[in-house]
Amino acid sequence: MTAPVKIIECPRDAWQGLPEQIPAEFKAAYLKELLLAGFKHIDAVSFVSPKHVRQMADSEEVMMKFQDSLPVGVEPPEIIGIVVNQKGLERALATPGVMTVGYPYSISAYFRRANANMSRDESRNLVETLKRETQTAGKDLVIYISMAFGNPYDEPWGPEIVAEALEWLKDIRIRTVSLADTVGTASPELVGDLFRQVKDHVAGVELGVHLHSRPENAEEKILAAYEAGCRRFDSALTGLGGCPFAGDNLVGNIATEDVLAALRKAGADPQVDPARLAKVLEMTNEIRAKYAHAPLAN
Repeated sequence: MTAPVKIIECPRDAWQGLPEQIPAEFKAAYLKELLLAGFKHIDAVSFVSPKHVRQMADSEEVMMKFQDSLPVGVEPPEIIGIVVNQKGLERALATPGVMTVGYPYSISAYFRRANANMSRDESRNLVETLKRETQTAGKDLVIYISMAFGNPYDEPWGPEIVAEALEWLKDIRIRTVSLADTVGTASPELVGDLFRQVKDHVAGVELGVHLHSRPENAEEKILAAYEAGCRRFDSALTGLGGCPFAGDNLVGNIATEDVLAALRKAGADPQVDPARLAKVLEMTNEIRAKYAHAPLAN
């Protein structure tokens, strides 16, 4: 019997930093192809200020077009929409098709202040609001612990800090959490060791990983997490999407192809159709060619 795993495909994370705007029609068609390939969980959109993330300004339009394109009789995927404040939450809850709200909760004070201009108390108050309002709306909530594997700011870090954040999240009844290696510098050993050390603090909570990596280290990190008990993995096809905080332009999202290969090697069945996957890979490469590079100046 193969071990059950959950793959969260992350086009939102792949696209959000691209310099050229991807048309909403193409994004919606891409999401449809992901669904047809077997991806049942998609981190697809975010509801943030267009001034800061222009690529995601059309999230409502993308979701409308995606909803209209769903084949009759095909069960829609879980769509995750990322928010960073109350306004984003309101937009996410008002957008048909968004089933889960995601929020990046940073355990690094510097990163939290630089990216969201929030104190720890303010961020925790927002998480509590997200929990209350998503529950009322019948939506799910996933919390990402940013900088879970350390930070480059010489701030205190250790498994006990991660465990404390997880225990607090469990206490307020958060049921899905993903540990994020925001800067992509965690070794495979650290990935496995941290997951083992903290997983017992959140019995009953679905605990996953959102890892960044250089390509040559990706498989080792996935296998380390899997062997430590992780069954939820975030990734992006071809590894599209950089990690602007890593200081290494080869560090980015772990490629979904590497995740699928690693999990199959471990005996798990990701249940993705290779033939349909080829079509999405073609579309991903088209995005790379057309939208991942700014045009040359005249």
